[in-house]
Amino acid sequence: MTRHVEARSGQYFDSVILMQTSRALSTMDGVSAALVAMGTELNLELLGGMGFDVPAAGPNDLVVAVDCLDEPTLQHALQVLAESLAGHAGRQSGSLDGELPPAPTVGTALRRSTANLVLVSVPGPSAYVEALDALHADRHVMVFSDNVPVREEIALKEEGARRGLLVMGPDCGTAIVQGVALGFANVVRPGGVGIVAASGTGAQQVSALLDAAGLGLSHLLGVGGRDLSADVGGRATLQAMRMLDTDPATERIVVVSKPAAAEVAKRVTELADELETMVHLAVLGAGEPDLTAATELVIGAAGIAVPEWPELLPAVSSAPLAGRLAGLFAGGTLAGEALVIASRLGAVRTNIGPDADLEPAEILAAAVAGHLVVDFGDDALTAGRAHPMIDPTLRLESLTRYGGDSATAVVLLDVVLGFAADPDPAATLAPAIELVRRDGREPAIIVSLCGTEGDPQSWSAQAAALAAAGAEVYLSNAAAARRAVTLAMRIAGAAGAAQ
Repeated sequence: MTRHVEARSGQYFDSVILMQTSRALSTMDGVSAALVAMGTELNLELLGGMGFDVPAAGPNDLVVAVDCLDEPTLQHALQVLAESLAGHAGRQSGSLDGELPPAPTVGTALRRSTANLVLVSVPGPSAYVEALDALHADRHVMVFSDNVPVREEIALKEEGARRGLLVMGPDCGTAIVQGVALGFANVVRPGGVGIVAASGTGAQQVSALLDAAGLGLSHLLGVGGRDLSADVGGRATLQAMRMLDTDPATERIVVVSKPAAAEVAKRVTELADELETMVHLAVLGAGEPDLTAATELVIGAAGIAVPEWPELLPAVSSAPLAGRLAGLFAGGTLAGEALVIASRLGAVRTNIGPDADLEPAEILAAAVAGHLVVDFGDDALTAGRAHPMIDPTLRLESLTRYGGDSATAVVLLDVVLGFAADPDPAATLAPAIELVRRDGREPAIIVSLCGTEGDPQSWSAQAAALAAAGAEVYLSNAAAARRAVTLAMRIAGAAGAAQ
C-alpha cells in the first residue's frame, strides 16, 4: 500500500468543491481512502481518525491525503486531483501570477443588476462585509453562511431594519421567495401559507407536510437559527411577520422555530395578536406541540382534513436487541424535535441546546455511552466542511460505527431532500444501512425522510430504496422519533423481562 499526505499552504477552495473531489478520488480503482479538505481542526481530527499522519496545517491550507494500492495509482489520483481543482484555481489565494485583478464585490455586481435580494455564501468570517455591502446597495439579504459572530448578525439586522430591508440569516439555509427556492428548499405547490422560520429543516418539515396535505406556500422566509435567541431578540422574525401581513398572497402565517427565549416568544405572540393575518406558532419546546402536530392545526384551520402521513416499512422487520438509541441527524431542528421526544428514555447525550454535553471529538470517536442525539449540521462540525445535507461523509462514518456497535439497538436518522441537497442520498445511505444490519445483528433503522414528490430526488423513490435496505421510513419526523423511542423502550422492557 502507498500512503500520501501533504499540506499545500495558502490554497483555499470551497468545501463543496473539495467534497466532490474527495468523493471522486475515493471511488477510483485502487484507492482505499482519500480526503481533500481545508486544514481546519475538525478536518485534521477526521484525518487522524482515518489513520493518516496529521500534517502541520491551518484553516487556509489545503490538505491532501490518499491511501492507495501502489505508486502508479497514487500518481493517477494526484493527476485526477489536479484536473478537478484546475477549473476552480482562480478562487484560491496565491494562484495567479503577476498583478491581481480588481476584487469583485457585491456592491460592484449590484451596480450592474436589478436584483432586489442578494444571497451571501462565503466563509463565515467574510460574510458580514459582503452582507453589509448588499444592504448599503438597498437589497434584501439572505446570509447562507454559518459561523458568523452573533454581534455581526445583530449589526446586520439593525442596519436592515433602518433601511426597511430584511436580513435572512446568518445560517439561513432555506427560503422560498415568490416561488423561487433558495438554499435547501423543497418543491412545494403555491398557495396562501407564509412561513417565517428560525429553522431551516423545521421549515422544510412543515412545508413538506403542508404540501402532502394539499396546501401551498406564498413565501418561506428563513431568518437564521439564532433569531429568537435572547441576544438577537427576534429582530428578523418580527420584521418578516409584518411583511407577510401586508402581502396579498398570504392568507395565514406560520412561525417555525427551535426553542425560543421566553421574552422573545412573548414578543412574537403579542405581534401575532396584533396582525390582521392569522398567525400559527410551531415553536419547539417542552409542553409545546411537535412540528407535525402544529402543522395539523394549520391544516385543520384551513378547513382541510388531516391526511395519513406517508410511511414505508421494510419487508422484514428488525430483530429486537437491547441497547441504546443513536440519533444521527443532519437537520438541527429535526434533531431538536427528536431530542424532546427522546427525553422519555431518560438521560440523552447531545451536542445541541442548553444541555449539550457532547464535544466533536467524542462524536467522531464513537465513544459515547447511553442514548444520544447528534446534530451533524452544528457549526462545530461544519467548520471548513460542507453541510451534511450535501456531504454525508461524517454521518455515514458515524452510522457505520454506532450502528455496528453491539450497544446500539435503534438508529434514528433524518434525510432531507430538495434543491442543493444530496441528489441521491439513498445511493450512499442504503448500502451503509445494509452494512450495519448484516452478520445476524440487526439494529432497527428508523428514517425521517423530509421532502416532497416534486423534489429532484422524489420522496417515494428515496423511501423505496431505504425501505429495501431495511429501514422504516416516515415523512413525519415526530412520528419517526416516537417510533424509535417506543421501539427502544419496548426492547429495553423485553430485555429486562428476560433477565
